[in-house]
Amino acid sequence: MYIHSNCKMSLNALRMCVVLQDCADQLSVIGNIIRPAADTDGSKSHVTVKSSPPPDNKLQRDRHFVAYVINGLIEELPESNTCKSLITAVQEEKMKKAQLLDILIREEESRQKVKNLQKQLDNIQKEKTEGCERLKESIAHLRKQVEHMRVRTEWKVEYVNNCAQQQICEGQNINAHKEKELEDEVMMLQEKLEEQKSAHTIMEDFLKRQLTSLQEKKPFWIKRYEKDMEEKEQELTALQNKRANNLTQLHELSKKCREMQKVIIEDRTEKERLRIQLEKEQRERDAAIKIQSWWRGTVVRRGLRSPKKSNQAKPKKAKKKKK
Repeated sequence: MYIHSNCKMSLNALRMCVVLQDCADQLSVIGNIIRPAADTDGSKSHVTVKSSPPPDNKLQRDRHFVAYVINGLIEELPESNTCKSLITAVQEEKMKKAQLLDILIREEESRQKVKNLQKQLDNIQKEKTEGCERLKESIAHLRKQVEHMRVRTEWKVEYVNNCAQQQICEGQNINAHKEKELEDEVMMLQEKLEEQKSAHTIMEDFLKRQLTSLQEKKPFWIKRYEKDMEEKEQELTALQNKRANNLTQLHELSKKCREMQKVIIEDRTEKERLRIQLEKEQRERDAAIKIQSWWRGTVVRRGLRSPKKSNQAKPKKAKKKKK
């Protein structure tokens, strides 16, 4: 029966090997089909191939992985009739995918931070641009006011020409003073505009440096994450070892406790047996004492009831001595 089961298992293994070999051959055929297709596409549009990676890289990697697993199973099934290599390969692939997913999540977070910083930079730039536009509008408005004031001044000059020369001089002085104030205000606004532009340039340079610093620190944080993961795995291993040691000690203590309980039970049983035996012996002694007391009382009572018989028995003994 054992030989029959082994033969049956070996036949199943051979059948699985044949099926797996067929799958491996089909995968190799698919790989040979994919390569010429990629070469044909590359010859038609060489600029696109240079600018972007081939579209079948993932398919080729998956095909190589499946072929590797199948070849491992083909080698393992005839030897041990198990599928441990398949389980190991799947677990390793899951671990790699989990690590890759974690890295992608971190990269996405970094990209989101970069986007947020870029958005802040755009908002600041937009605010500065709006401020510059407002300043330009203010300058244009002031220039219009200056022009309007000049027109009014000309009208006033015409009016003053019709009036006294004193009023003309006063009007000219007043207008000159106002023009000077407006020009001074325009100069101040231009200086403020230059200051705003300089501050905007400094802020833009600062944000660019911050962005470059974050991009430079990205590999450091990735390495830091990997190091922290290794340390946590080591701590987890140490805790598991400590837990195993504690379980071993607990098992030993439990065994000793059971042994002590067994000894205590045996001791109690022995004490109970001795107590019962002592009580039995005590009852026997009490019964023997009662029997002895009864027998002595009986003997004494018999001696008191028949004194003659005892007196007659003494001469007979004396006669026997004489003879």
